[in-house]
Amino acid sequence: MSKTLTIIARIEAKTESLNLVKQEVLKLIEPTRKEKGCIQYELHQDNEKPEIFIFFENWESQELWQTHMESSHLESFVKNTKEALADLTINQMSKIN
Repeated sequence: MSKTLTIIARIEAKTESLNLVKQEVLKLIEPTRKEKGCIQYELHQDNEKPEIFIFFENWESQELWQTHMESSHLESFVKNTKEALADLTINQMSKIN
């Protein structure tokens, strides 16, 4: 049986690219929530530093998340924000309690 995979994705836009990055992260929500294995996909924006976006994700398995990582909408995000990001960090996590 597969364990649920939690993803914390931290995206930091360059200040001058904030609006572009925000548009692009918002485009990810609807198609991702429809993907097989997506349990939770929530986007948050930092209140004090609006350039920082956090996705809290839960997936049925690591394999299904990997399929998401190869999706056309995620490929478009990467292409469209290539020069607009200051940082991108993805943590794969497991619940321990």
